Amino acid sequence: MADLKLDSKATINYSDILKSKMGKTGRDWTQIYAIYGMDDWQTPVFLLFHAVVFTILSVLFLLYFNPICYFFEALLPGVPGGAARFAAGFTGSVTALSAVCLFFAAGNIFYSSVSLHWEMAQRMVSVVNDWSTVKHALDVGCGRGILLNAVAMQLKKEGSSGRVVGLDRMKTTVSTLRTAGMEGVQEYVTCRDGDARTLPFADNYFDVVVSAGFLHTVGKEFGQRTAAAAAERMRVLGEVVRVLKHGGVGVVWDLVHVPEYVTRLQELKMEDIRVSERVTAFMVSSHIVSFRKPSQHMVGINEVRLDWRCTNIC
Repeated sequence: MADLKLDSKATINYSDILKSKMGKTGRDWTQIYAIYGMDDWQTPVFLLFHAVVFTILSVLFLLYFNPICYFFEALLPGVPGGAARFAAGFTGSVTALSAVCLFFAAGNIFYSSVSLHWEMAQRMVSVVNDWSTVKHALDVGCGRGILLNAVAMQLKKEGSSGRVVGLDRMKTTVSTLRTAGMEGVQEYVTCRDGDARTLPFADNYFDVVVSAGFLHTVGKEFGQRTAAAAAERMRVLGEVVRVLKHGGVGVVWDLVHVPEYVTRLQELKMEDIRVSERVTAFMVSSHIVSFRKPSQHMVGINEVRLDWRCTNIC
């Protein structure tokens, strides 16, 4: 099969590709949430609860400001009355500001998990120019299947006979297949439980490998900023390269660590490495990085094959 091509328009702005190839997604957050829900709903609920608590406290400071000032004066008898009023006002202001920040954080996490995740999935599938030639695709860390189903819908739209495999370590197979059924693409989707650090697939098997918001979670048991965690992330990236066919395309959307991925992909001699504009997701920076695995060639006398498994990175 001929090499898959990255879209010729896939420059620094992936949103332009989405507009030119996909048009409007036609989904609002209620439709997306009704199908997929959220993988981590506890976090925004936790933040929202504390935002409400801080809001109530700030309103109480406003309504009962004078009694609170008297309380501060009684608590700090040696402090002048003006200082006590300043302390009460400052405490109330910090409480109100904390409530605003917590509301914003809860909203951003909810938006990132639902609407933004859907939008980024559409951008990612638009990177591949011709899905009709794709026979095997893989979504690493598929979760409830937003990106997985976006790939399947693209295969269906292009009339491909291909299939996409969703791999996840959280045993979400039943819920993922249910969402595929709701999207009408269940015949294009299969799911497997597995560890992304040792993908249970043969070398050079997939035409396209994608992953959305997953790689940064690998190795978090070692701490996000440690060398051990970075080594685990690079191991997953090496596995992605290993199972990708020569000439195949990889597309990854992830948080914070994308510069590390770009460096490693350059070390592995990947081609057409492209990075999207910055997008704020889950309160931090995120980017899409796409690349193509070089076409297979004969090894010359003075050449060596690269080890895609990344067993020697730490």
